[in-house]
Amino acid sequence: MEIKEAINYLEHYAPLAYQESYDNSGVITGNVNLELSGVLICIDSTEEVVDEAIKNNCNLIVAHHPIIFSGLKKITGATYPERVLIKAIQNNIVIYAAHTNFDNIKGGVNSKIAEKLALKNCKILAPKKQLLRKLITFCPGNKSYQLRQALFAAGAGTVGNYTECSFNTEGEGTFKPALNTQPYVGEIGIQHTEKEVKVETIYPLNIEANVLQTLFSNHPYEEVAYDIISLNNTYNQVGAGIIGELEQEEDAYLFLKKIKKDMQTACVRHTEIVKKSIKKVAVCGGSGSFLLNQAIAQGADIFITSDFKYHQFFDAEKQILIADIGHYESEQYTKELFYDILKEKIPTFALYLSKINTNPVNYL
Repeated sequence: MEIKEAINYLEHYAPLAYQESYDNSGVITGNVNLELSGVLICIDSTEEVVDEAIKNNCNLIVAHHPIIFSGLKKITGATYPERVLIKAIQNNIVIYAAHTNFDNIKGGVNSKIAEKLALKNCKILAPKKQLLRKLITFCPGNKSYQLRQALFAAGAGTVGNYTECSFNTEGEGTFKPALNTQPYVGEIGIQHTEKEVKVETIYPLNIEANVLQTLFSNHPYEEVAYDIISLNNTYNQVGAGIIGELEQEEDAYLFLKKIKKDMQTACVRHTEIVKKSIKKVAVCGGSGSFLLNQAIAQGADIFITSDFKYHQFFDAEKQILIADIGHYESEQYTKELFYDILKEKIPTFALYLSKINTNPVNYL
């Protein structure tokens, strides 16, 4: 197996199109066409992690955080990102980052936190918009069923928990085949009227190339008439944060103690306990203060995340309990997530969870 096959599997699970605009997920450095020898999974690709990869004969490092967020003008070894890149290149190691694209999917980083806290009925806290497209095409009636099934197989037609969704209307299409054409129906130089079905279905942006290729290869017409419309609808499978519920209400103070234990953190910074019990829980791995208003609006009793600044704690307005558990601590189980995904695809290859604690924050 080549390295790129393992990477393709990760990107199939969490497409790069789902990352935030500021992010730098994807291949950071290295030749993805090399044969895969082993995978080391980590949160941060530090120098110690590269040494660990070399020791374990791993030529692919899968990290959550990109070692580069913005462009480098020099690579001299003066900073730790430069030294990491130099050492990785010298040892033919590919560094791959799976960051906000994995934050933004259902079944990703935040779902892993929800799993650790035993949350039920989970959904995306802040679904993204403008990720859906509507495809409209016109097909002879006797071929419309076959075309729809092909589009569904390509991933089109999913609305929430419903699949194979489309809307179909019958009408008449007209066209005049020109010279050097090979019309499916009609004659060259003569205007033809054909009973057609207008097929409408939707798909997420990241599979557009596959949907269009399927359309062209399964449509009987030599020239395929189609429209693509960008939708402003929210896409409930992609977005920031997760909100769910506990099986039963729990005492707020005891739940904070449970968070500290389950998330293996030395410190939980929190606002005043304004509600005696906790039922609805919002979570966001990493820096999640931007989601506070959504958590309040959806009735969460507690919002678990990290990197809240002093003045931002006041924004709780005694409507919600904020629990800041630390950035690294909120994302530490992401390594398990990557491991489980890759183990399913490449069970015969060596997969290692990094033993290096890359958390730069220490508590006394």
